[in-house]
Amino acid sequence: MAAKHAFLTAALLALSSPALAAEAVPAPDLSAANARLAAILDKSYPTLEALYKDLHLHPELGMQEVRTAGILAQHLRKAGFTVTEKVGGTGVVAVLKNGAGPTILVRADMDALPMEEKTGLAWSSKARAIYEGKDVPVMHACGHDTHVAYLVGVAQALAAMRDSWSGTVVLIGQPAEEPLKGARAMLDDGLLTRFPKPDFGFAAHVTNLPAGTVAIKAGASSSASDSYAITFHGRGGHGSMPAATIDPIPIAARFVTDAQTVVSREKDPAAFGVLTIGAINAGSAPNIIPDRAEVKVNLRSQSPAVRELLRSGTARSAKAAAAMGNAPEPTITYLGGTGVLMNDETMATAAAAALAPIFGKGLLFAPASGQAMSGSEDFSEFVDAGVPSLFFGIGGYDPATLAALKARGEPAPTNHSPFFAPSAEPAIRNAVAAIVLSIVGGVHPAPK
Repeated sequence: MAAKHAFLTAALLALSSPALAAEAVPAPDLSAANARLAAILDKSYPTLEALYKDLHLHPELGMQEVRTAGILAQHLRKAGFTVTEKVGGTGVVAVLKNGAGPTILVRADMDALPMEEKTGLAWSSKARAIYEGKDVPVMHACGHDTHVAYLVGVAQALAAMRDSWSGTVVLIGQPAEEPLKGARAMLDDGLLTRFPKPDFGFAAHVTNLPAGTVAIKAGASSSASDSYAITFHGRGGHGSMPAATIDPIPIAARFVTDAQTVVSREKDPAAFGVLTIGAINAGSAPNIIPDRAEVKVNLRSQSPAVRELLRSGTARSAKAAAAMGNAPEPTITYLGGTGVLMNDETMATAAAAALAPIFGKGLLFAPASGQAMSGSEDFSEFVDAGVPSLFFGIGGYDPATLAALKARGEPAPTNHSPFFAPSAEPAIRNAVAAIVLSIVGGVHPAPK
């Protein structure tokens, strides 16, 4: 989840509870459906694991997921879905109609990250690709390979259990979640007009929580994200004659420091907000003063007021730094972003009640008053487009592995770490179970 998720947040664990309070809606008895689903997964899992390993070996960056999308489309067609490819670039849309009932979206993201893998897995990636004009290593460091596999598992299970649900399912293989562009690209390409418009939706993301954990956060689930490239313009020249130049490097350095005061001195300390300088690019040699310096900035927020403060404060700080350096006004380019991902509270409460008997103490629930995660997710684009939804966090780390890491004083690798290596089987099986049983159990938003 886009310099995304540290899903294992203290806030979620502190607020979580294995069962809901009395206000929860009555949970349907899903024990028989769960037993049936488990049998289906026992039979299909070897195929899902082979798919996961193949995708892990062959990761693709956002909007480059041609191979991944093609393989996903083949599996979904085999499961009986009507499949359309190249939606919003490399997106896949698969539709299964099963009588009268709601239209339900289920989304999985497909893209990987421009980074070198260091997990040591037998199926480690050696892939490379072009990213921003540079040849880079590529790794599924956020778990989207398991997501594609769980989407196929959901398709197979829903097709096999048609007698347990009714309506229409729209499965989405989404490109480019990491740069927070893929969901918007699919919407702009007519996702909600070319295909049955979903009444509500589901998605899930693997995390470094213990395997067997299914985390549900009502209300705000993730943060808004906004990224900018700020170019400071100077006048280049010889390093021995700075007075004949306008040096953009100290201007950029001043901005890096000054921008942080927007967070530390203008933002309410109780409100969430993060400003990160992710890249600084300037110059070529020690005796040359360059004529430009580029700074890339990422902003995270969880309220409209803080989002606007960070946006306006960043621009103001950049312009002030340039003015202090007697330089032209900087060029500020918006690189993209997404809003806060809001989980439908009715769906969150109903799903937690329905799934608690299935997952027991592994079901973690945080109310709307709890802290959202600091990472971001462009699944929010579908929600903001009018598809109320529920986004699950799925634990992917063997508890024994977590215990061993803790004993050595080492943290569990987070999403986006070169060492991120969740256990595929529990992650895939539990994501399939959470989504399929929510659908079979009738989890839906409150009537309008």
